Amino acid sequence: MSDRESGGSSRAKGAAHTQASFGAFVRKPAARKPAARPPAESSAPVAETEAALIRVESAEAWPEDAVEVGAIVDAYGLKGWVKVAAHADAGQGGDALLSAKRWWLMKGRERKSAAVLQSKPHSDSIVAHLDGSADRDAALALRGCRVHVRRSDFPALGADEYYWVDLLGLEVVNEAGVTLGQVVDMIDNGAHSVLRIEYSATAKDGRAVKGERLIPFVGVYVKTVDRAAKQIVVDWEADY
Repeated sequence: MSDRESGGSSRAKGAAHTQASFGAFVRKPAARKPAARPPAESSAPVAETEAALIRVESAEAWPEDAVEVGAIVDAYGLKGWVKVAAHADAGQGGDALLSAKRWWLMKGRERKSAAVLQSKPHSDSIVAHLDGSADRDAALALRGCRVHVRRSDFPALGADEYYWVDLLGLEVVNEAGVTLGQVVDMIDNGAHSVLRIEYSATAKDGRAVKGERLIPFVGVYVKTVDRAAKQIVVDWEADY
């Protein structure tokens, strides 16, 4: 699946450690109302103790739980606001951009962070005013920055709701206890999410190769997700 701006799911490597790009949350197939969209009006300014001008960060200071959630694509208006293409729409996981009080910005080898003074949905993107971005020129200088937030700043989800980033790396076993592989990616086919699973296999010539399974993330197949045990149990035969 390509990293389209509304729902990326691939992983991106940082200078210090690997970070997983953010994807929309997926649900076990209970009929639930969509997550509430944050109000369209500007969020309240952050507390003074949290606010600071845009500052350069070392690789060592980068949060261990930083997850890429979007990219700054343009300036918005004349007062220093930026426009962000989120990897997931607000209400589908992109609201992590709206809930975080600080954004961590990466552009090439350069790392920065800034307090978020205000943020709100705008059309199919999110716009925000970062502390230290006082005018349009300052906002334009941030174009191309990939935006990360701490995983701990993601909005809480309801029961049986999961962020894609939390499913990556989990082992998948069937109800007979047979290991089917590991989740390496998530795919959105429009109707529901799909687990992309890799497993070790042997080619006809004896070479070690990687096999692939695609399992719809719906209740008829997915029985339990145990993040603590790093395991997903599915109703799926090994020879499917």
